[in-house]
Amino acid sequence: MHGKQRIGFVSTRLAGTDGVSLETVKWVKVLNGLGYETFFFAGESDWPQERSYVVPEAHFQHPQILDLNIDLFDDYQRFPTTSKQISELQAHLKYHLHKFIQKFELDILIIENALSIPMNVPLGLAITELVAETSIPTIAHHHDFTWERQHFAVSAAEDYLRAAFPPTLHAIRHVVINSFAERQLALRTGLSSILIPNVMDFDSPPPDPDEYVEDLKPSLGIEPEDCMILQPTRVVPRKRIELSIEFIRRLNMHAYLVITHHAGDEGKAYEAYLRDYARLLGVNVLFAANRFAPERSQREDGTKVYSLRDAYYKADLVSYPSRVEGFGNAFLETIFFKRPIIISNYEIFKTDIHPKGFILITFTDFIDDICVEKSKEVLHNPELATEMVEHNFEIGRRHYSFRMLEDRLQTVLKESLGYD
Repeated sequence: MHGKQRIGFVSTRLAGTDGVSLETVKWVKVLNGLGYETFFFAGESDWPQERSYVVPEAHFQHPQILDLNIDLFDDYQRFPTTSKQISELQAHLKYHLHKFIQKFELDILIIENALSIPMNVPLGLAITELVAETSIPTIAHHHDFTWERQHFAVSAAEDYLRAAFPPTLHAIRHVVINSFAERQLALRTGLSSILIPNVMDFDSPPPDPDEYVEDLKPSLGIEPEDCMILQPTRVVPRKRIELSIEFIRRLNMHAYLVITHHAGDEGKAYEAYLRDYARLLGVNVLFAANRFAPERSQREDGTKVYSLRDAYYKADLVSYPSRVEGFGNAFLETIFFKRPIIISNYEIFKTDIHPKGFILITFTDFIDDICVEKSKEVLHNPELATEMVEHNFEIGRRHYSFRMLEDRLQTVLKESLGYD
């Protein structure tokens, strides 16, 4: 390295337990270990105030952005007023991006998904124009693309999508998290990319659970002898949580499904459906997002808030029946915290993950009898479960460690900054 370079992370949101925010934490830890300083631009930030530059209009849930998206992604024609508002917001956000770079004297930007999926079109356009005007070295870290989401299939934003999601600029190096995205990016845009999958710090295994976590199950209304099945995902349709509910019904055990995340950006209708479905099947489902956060804390009324780590510690089994994933953070966390998992054969899992040699309980389109019986065997045989999770941890250490992330980040940083 030539001096102590300063890196600015840019996203719509760098807060909470979504996959983009959690993966950003890991990149920051590795980059800080390499000697870089890191700063943060977003519509919401959990990072220290003195290192953050928060602009509310950068958030994908800002009222103006939500209103614009209604017009942009419902048919093939948009109102002139929408174009005008996008232009004004783009200028506003670009001004603050310039100030962000100047304030923290940044050498390079890392864009977290804001040039991948058009949750905030003005922000993507602002970033693209900023890079075109300054040629500041930029790494675009893509977690999922527009063409991977059905919601964006009908669009009045085709010109914006071609311009900025993702942009084709000489100053931008592209990073993807799976081989399918790598191929599709090249086919659709002609852009090359470097593949950096999601990671966990497998060389620093999690500590044993402490006293704080001991009352987690009773605090949620779960008896010690009851089975706790963990669904560590957002409540959105592609997570297929209804299959987790069906799975518990077919286990025929006294069990609870604990869901740790909020609905997110896709509304509450799916959650209402799941509540009705669980009642119909007589399955105990706890929507417990208000009881879990990235770090432990306590509410004003004294109620404990647990970390996601605590949820894994107390889970008897993790359910991950997603239809599609960019990679699968919850899968990797499950392997890291040494819990057994039932998982669907989504595309990226089949091509990039399963061939590594993990021992897992899998299914494809529906919960079958073999899947249920294997799960019962693991739940009733602790020795079998231990053998399975220890094997998986070693596979994870081999392929998805911070050491791998460090090596690949150094490669892309050298290309971006132009040093040997």
